[in-house]
Amino acid sequence: MWLDRLSSHSTTSGSPPSPANRPYPARRSSHLAPTSAAQKPGFSPRSSSLSLVSNGSTTSLLASSKKPNGSGLRQSSTVPDVTDPLEVLEQLLGTERKETVFAKGGSNGIPEEESDLELDFGGLSLHEMVADEMVPEEQTVYSSQTIEEYQKDKEKFEDLHRSISACDEVLNSVEINLTSFQNDLAAVSAEIETLQARSTALSVRLENRKLVEHGLGPIVEEISVSPAVVKKIVEGTIDEAWVRALAEVEKRSKAMDTKSRELQNIKGVNDLKPLLENLIAKVDYSKVENNNADSLQALERIRDFLVAQIKALRSPNINAQIIQQQHFIRYKDLYAFLHRHHSKLAEEIGQAYMNTMRWYFLNQFTRYDKALEKIKLHVLDKHDVLGNDDGGRKSRILSGNKSTGPPHDAFNLGRRIDLLKTSNQTALSSFLAEEDKATHYLEFPFRNFNLALVDNASAEYSFLTSFFSPALSFSTISRHFNFIFEPIFALGQILTKTLVNETFDCLGLLLCVRLNQHFAFELQRRKIPAVDGYINGTGMLLWPRFQVVMDQHCESVRTATNGVSTRKPSASEAAKQSAAPHFMTQRFGQFMQGILSLSTDAGDDEPVSTSLIRLRSEMEAFLTKTSKGIGDPRKKERFLYNNYSLILTIIGDLEGKLAVEQKAHLESLKKAFGDGA
Repeated sequence: MWLDRLSSHSTTSGSPPSPANRPYPARRSSHLAPTSAAQKPGFSPRSSSLSLVSNGSTTSLLASSKKPNGSGLRQSSTVPDVTDPLEVLEQLLGTERKETVFAKGGSNGIPEEESDLELDFGGLSLHEMVADEMVPEEQTVYSSQTIEEYQKDKEKFEDLHRSISACDEVLNSVEINLTSFQNDLAAVSAEIETLQARSTALSVRLENRKLVEHGLGPIVEEISVSPAVVKKIVEGTIDEAWVRALAEVEKRSKAMDTKSRELQNIKGVNDLKPLLENLIAKVDYSKVENNNADSLQALERIRDFLVAQIKALRSPNINAQIIQQQHFIRYKDLYAFLHRHHSKLAEEIGQAYMNTMRWYFLNQFTRYDKALEKIKLHVLDKHDVLGNDDGGRKSRILSGNKSTGPPHDAFNLGRRIDLLKTSNQTALSSFLAEEDKATHYLEFPFRNFNLALVDNASAEYSFLTSFFSPALSFSTISRHFNFIFEPIFALGQILTKTLVNETFDCLGLLLCVRLNQHFAFELQRRKIPAVDGYINGTGMLLWPRFQVVMDQHCESVRTATNGVSTRKPSASEAAKQSAAPHFMTQRFGQFMQGILSLSTDAGDDEPVSTSLIRLRSEMEAFLTKTSKGIGDPRKKERFLYNNYSLILTIIGDLEGKLAVEQKAHLESLKKAFGDGA
């Protein structure tokens, strides 16, 4: 009976009460089976003994006693020697049996490791503890269910049924959605595979195009011309951008020619080449009738542009250098392009330019030469020689005019050398030359004309080399320059001949020689070799005339020497004779000083030294013969000493090789006659 209660007590908490007519063995077997122990995994035997003390129930003890075996109903059915639970309970009720059971350990299903387990029942025996906790059977009441409770429970179950149905519908919807989602995922997966395949194909095509572009890109870039460049060439104004576009077209044309020679079967090259040739307009202009065509091409526009600039050079009062710098040099690549693509037309343009500039410079220098002719000049003729008695004191007669001119000193250099040393390298303008009322020496017009010629020649030669090079060689450019300046050089030669042919101004001639040498050095510094011929020709006109005039001076002194009387003076005449220097000595000293001043840097190959030594020898002979007419020997030596001393005083501060030589010679003469005095 207590066992029945024990079973009821153990199931009240976890399961609904069994029906009253259920047979006992079934309830007993269900509770004594180790199923409950199997439903609580993780419990150890020691924890089972502790729960027995805390709950005060023998059911936990039974469960703990069966749990260590770890066997269920299925296992117990296969093992025939399992001890009956009733026997185990009877053994537990008796003291001796209990001790025996615990002593044996493991023989009745208790593990040996728990055989020393001590159970604390709070001082009660097992009968007492069971009697206290068990509920009498008559206290368990089983009541029947009423209609209201049934209706109430029915509604609950109906609600539960509806909830379950709703859940089923939701689950069905979810299932449908999941199925649809699965189908969509399959479609998306298929599309992804398709896109992946297309992506792979596009990647392959991209790589192939990159390879093709890598190979063809440079070729296409080399031979293609943009529409903007074509429009600029055909319709744009000629400026820096037009020149850049022209250079690009020429670059593409060269590349096209190269590719056509290397790869003759490329269709793109064969198609584009005629278009480039049409753009460049490589035609024979001698056969062109309509030059005002709607689509003027590159060569046509270059021709018209250059012709317009050449025409502008013929305008009155025009400055050619401004047009050259702003229109020719600025667009010098146009002529090079023209020469490369149409050399005959370029040659014609060049010839037109040369004819125009030849006319331009001849016109300008002719006007300038006429302006210089109006300048008044000192005329030194055959009377202005060293041996002439009054050559420095009489009035000069202007050429072609009987009226007397201003006085001058033919033997004193004075400030005439400033014209050679001045830093002003600007030629006198035509207007100022026409308005100049002063009288000048011959070196003044010579310097201005040649200075203007050198400046213009330098500018023109620099322009020609800048504009026509590298299309033309330097020898060709030099021929073009000579063609332009040939009449100007001839005009300069005529001017020089006019100035020097009839003059006896030896210092003026030497000044012109030094100016001509200065011009030669300046041209060398500017690197203008084309004017060397003119400079050398001018020098060939000056040096011979200089020697001729020096010979005239020597001849005049020789004539004066021959005219000196050698008879012995009387005592009264000897007393009146003076030891003062002769007037010709003063004139010779100043003349020598001028020549030595102009020959500071003279070379040994010049005729100045030879001519001056000859003149000095003639002067020494004149002084020696003059001294013989002095009766007193001491006065005679004093006379010679004073003359040589005067010459040394005049040239004493000069420098240069030639001056040093002359001073040394005169110093020896002075010393010789000084010791005798």
